[in-house]
Order: sequence, then C-alpha cells, then structure tokens
Amino acid sequence: MMKATLPLCLLVAMLHLTVHSLTQTDHHNDKPEATDPQELHPHEGDPLESCRHIVSSNADFAFQFYRQATTQEAGKNIFFSPVSISAAFALLALGSRATSQAQVLEGLAFNLTDTREEEIHNGFRHLLLLLNRPSSQVQLSMGNALFMDKHLKPRKTFLKDIKKLYKGKVVSSNFQNSTEAKKEINDHIKNKTHGNINQILEDLDSNTLMVMVNYIYFKAYWVNPFNIKGTHKDYFHVNVKTSVEVKMMTRDGFYKAYSDRKLSCEVVQIPYKGDVAALFILPNEGKMKQLEAALTKDTVAKWEKSLERRRIELRIPKLSILGNYDLKKMFMNLGVTDVFSDRADLSGITGKPEVKVSKAAHKALLKIHENGTEAAAVTSTDFLPHSVPPVIKFSRPFLLLIVDQYTQSILFMGKIVNPTEK
Repeated sequence: MMKATLPLCLLVAMLHLTVHSLTQTDHHNDKPEATDPQELHPHEGDPLESCRHIVSSNADFAFQFYRQATTQEAGKNIFFSPVSISAAFALLALGSRATSQAQVLEGLAFNLTDTREEEIHNGFRHLLLLLNRPSSQVQLSMGNALFMDKHLKPRKTFLKDIKKLYKGKVVSSNFQNSTEAKKEINDHIKNKTHGNINQILEDLDSNTLMVMVNYIYFKAYWVNPFNIKGTHKDYFHVNVKTSVEVKMMTRDGFYKAYSDRKLSCEVVQIPYKGDVAALFILPNEGKMKQLEAALTKDTVAKWEKSLERRRIELRIPKLSILGNYDLKKMFMNLGVTDVFSDRADLSGITGKPEVKVSKAAHKALLKIHENGTEAAAVTSTDFLPHSVPPVIKFSRPFLLLIVDQYTQSILFMGKIVNPTEK
C-alpha cells in the first residue's frame, strides 16, 4: 500500500555568525562569570499559561514578517514558518546583550516594558516542549543547532541555557576547512528534515566562525483525505492575464467554514490528525490587497470564533512550494540592525564582543496532497443528503495558515499565487 506523504513542511532558519574584529586582546575576559538571570528558576507554572503571551507576540511577528515578504516579493508565492524564525532569533537574543538584544526582542514584537527577558526564554522553553509533544498522529519536531568553530569557547551558562530553553545543541566544527564544515551542517539538516532539505547552505564564507540553524519538520495527515479518483485537471487563475493548469483535489463533506462579508473572503478550516489545522482563506476577485491589509491576530481570532460546520464541495490544488528568505534584509527593515553590524554585542555566547551575524536565511517547504490511497480514502466519507452543496474552489490566489490548535501557534503561513511556480 502506497503512503502518500501529506503536507510536509519544513524549514530551516539559519544564522551565520562571523567574527568582525580580532584586534582586541582578550585577557581581560578571564574574570569569573556572573550568574545569568536565567539561572534563577521561578517556580514552574502551567506550561500553556507560561507560553500564552509568547504565542501572542509570535502572532504579531508573523503578520509583520508577512508584510515584509509581500513588499519584497510582490506577486510571488510566500511560505515561511514564523514560529521557527521567532525561536531562532529569541535564541540569538539569549546570546546578545545591551542594544543588540533589545532590538532583536523588539523586532520579534515583544514589548520589553511589560515582559522580562527571562519570561520570554521561559515561554519559548514551554512552547517548544508543547510543540514537540509526542503524538502518533502528527510528526512535529523543532530544534536548534549551533555550529561553532572549535577555537571559539562558548560560555558554560550559554551552553546550558541553549539546551534547557531551546532544545539546542552546540556542535564544534572545523571552519578552517569550509567545505568540510558546510557538509557537516548540510548533513545535520538533511537528517533532521528526513531528507527533504538536502542543501541548506550553498556556500560558506571563509571567515565564518559560527552558523546557527533552526529546523522544523512537520508531517501530518488530513482527518478526511481527498479521494484520488476525484482529482482532475483544472485551471488556476494567477492573475487577470495568466492561468495555469493544476491538479485540483475535490471533496464533498462537512467543514467548518465562514463567509466574511466585510473582508469579502471565504474561510475554510481543514483539520489534520493530531490537533493541527489548516486555515484556507480565499478572497473574492480583486480583494487580496484588502484582505492582506486586514490580516492581524484579531482578524484570525474572529474567523476562528465564527466558523460553523456546513457541507461544502471543496476544491484545492495539489501543490509543492518552497519559500526562501534573506532574513538579514528583513530584520534590518524591522529595526534589528546592530547584530548584523560592527556594533553587535553577542558577548552572551562567547564572553567576547567581537562577533556579528553575517548571514541569516530561512527555507520552508510545503507539499499538499490527497494523502491516502483510494481504498483508505473511502472509509471516511461523510453521510451526505442528496442535495448539491455550494462549491468553494481555490482557483485564484489564496492565503494559508497552519495552526497548532493546542498552543494556538502559527506554525506556517503562506500565500499561494501560483501553485505551479518552481
């Protein structure tokens, strides 16, 4: 029996850190380290409660990042994992100090007057625990790895915190041999993403001393698969001038849906097994800009409250899209500039100030299939009355949110402009 892999999304956010000045002598750094505030354990609260405001700020960041992506890539598919980018940069903040740190956390949409740094890291620790919860029905794993030149000596408190708070591991690598270091990093990610991203790093600058990689791997199955027999050729209208041929999946059944009159769009929630759901949002002809302008966590919360179970005939194109982003450019637009410049203070990592981030990149991959063989698909047919249901057909650009229902985290977010774009 063939197992179709359904949507498989994964992504990698990477930060390359390079040394930008080795002129300072470093013997003045030999004094014993002070205890970090993260060492002091507040009493353990409810993990869900602890990550509530993290999730809220992460959602704000997701929509800010989305706006950056649309301005940089107008008319292109967009696909990224906001939760993964947030975790990677929060980990960077853990190793940053002073203005560098404040900029990173504010860039991630945290309000530092009402949230302490310690609460943020503790919140991420709980969020990662909850997202990596063992479940037979959905594969979701997320983690961080820091590859450091073997001559760099990371601080012990940092090593302990990266492991405890961010499920991170530090790998000592030989960056003098950049080919070897590049292979080691690519192999690590290939392994963590089950072979789906073979090459996260295309080139490695010869003076790189540190590379930070965040990965998220997500593979889930629809609660109600589409019957392969129902998939047919159809057209997707990219814009007024362009149409492309796609394989359109079809299913007649009960879905939670909502027609937003004010924003002129249809919202359909399609559940995966294992407490994760996809929200497909289809704006009416010519209403995409208006929809994007109104995209906030309040809008999404309103949709989720308004969803009602009704019978529809759903048509969605099969697709496989890749998002690839230069995070350095995008974060600089969000006001995070110091960590990428000679003003960077990342002394929380090595105890020395002369390190900066030279590159930060992000890759995300999404595949949407019927997921199931004909035989398996038949078992979950809804009992339907003999009437003709309304058709909701995703045959023009639409938005997509994949949400972890348990923590309410936005795992992935995207805009499908052209399902056939390579």
